[in-house]
Amino acid sequence: MTTVIRRASLSDLGLICRLRIQRTAWLTARGSDQWTVAGRGLPIEIFARSVGRSLDAGETWIAEVAGEPAGTITVNDQADPGLWSPWELADAVIVHYMIVELRFAGQRIGHRLLAHAASLAREQQRHWVRLDAWTTNTDLHDYYRSAGFHLARIAGPVTSGPSRALFQRRSDSWTFEPITTVLTRVPEPQPGFEAHSGGR
Repeated sequence: MTTVIRRASLSDLGLICRLRIQRTAWLTARGSDQWTVAGRGLPIEIFARSVGRSLDAGETWIAEVAGEPAGTITVNDQADPGLWSPWELADAVIVHYMIVELRFAGQRIGHRLLAHAASLAREQQRHWVRLDAWTTNTDLHDYYRSAGFHLARIAGPVTSGPSRALFQRRSDSWTFEPITTVLTRVPEPQPGFEAHSGGR
C-alpha cells in the first residue's frame, strides 16, 4: 500500500498532539518515562507551541496510508544546545518528533519518514541525517539501529536534557522506496479547526 508523505499545515497541529499523547501513554504502560513530565519531557502545551513553530516554517510532514494519517516527522537544521557541534549541524538535517500512529506500527512508516528526511538532506546537499533519542529508552535505540543509524555518542555533562543518545546515518546510504510518494503542497486549512499555540 502506497505511503504518501505531505507537508503538514497548521490544521494538523491537533492530530500531531494526539499522536504524542497516544505514544506517551503507550510508552508509560511499558515502563518508559519518555515524554512524561516526570522524565523531564515537555508538557503538551509547550510541545504544541514548538510544533506550531515548525509548522509555520514548513518543517513538519505527515505520512498517510490510504488517506489515513499514519505518522509525523519534523526535519530542520536545529538541535538543543550542546548535542551536536556547529560543524555537525552544518552538514546534516536533524530529525525531531517522529511519531507513528499505533494502528500503523510494524508497517515501516517510521523507516519511510526517515528516508524522507534523507531525501531532504540530499536536496540540501547535506551528508547526514542526525537525531537525539531519549537516553534511557534502549528499545528506541534498537529501533534506530534497525533503521540503519549508528550511535555517535551519548552527549556529555554539558547537556542535561533527557534525549542525549545521538544517532546518525549518511544521507546517501538510503535506497529510496519507489512506493513512497512525496507531495510538497501545503493542504488548505480545514474549516472548523482552530489551531492553538502551544511544546517537546
